[in-house]
Amino acid sequence: MGKKMIVIIGVIVVLFIALFFVLDYKNNQALNNNDNPYGTNDLDQATIDQLGDPLYQNQILPDELSETIQNGDPVTVYFYSPTCIYCQNTTPYLAPLAEDMDVDMKKFNLLEFGQEGNAYQIESTPTLIHFEDGEEVARLVGQYPEEGYEAFFNEYVAN
Repeated sequence: MGKKMIVIIGVIVVLFIALFFVLDYKNNQALNNNDNPYGTNDLDQATIDQLGDPLYQNQILPDELSETIQNGDPVTVYFYSPTCIYCQNTTPYLAPLAEDMDVDMKKFNLLEFGQEGNAYQIESTPTLIHFEDGEEVARLVGQYPEEGYEAFFNEYVAN
């Protein structure tokens, strides 16, 4: 009975080691291909899991957002966190809606850039903000139905 138990434990240990290497390889593949807009490989696992997802493209990094606002360029930003359940429920209809309405909605990942996000007084996620002429023009905080975002885009973003 003792040798069988040692063999079983040995097999389990080998399987866990193999699983670790497979996950590590998968993460490295995701981080090192062209789907990583973050400029770093030191990302949270939830962010890594979204790298290839078409719903989470069009990311804006903190310096680029700050520069865009300072230049007075209009920009619509979706502040979200990959771990926020409300964001996970909102993004699947908000991202396609923005695309359908020809809104260049930038996405700002607060899981990776929470400190940098403090400058925009984000109290909860999701938060959608439209900036023009260096100022915040409008803000939606929390999860809204698709019609709420459509009205926001029509009122503040669409030309």
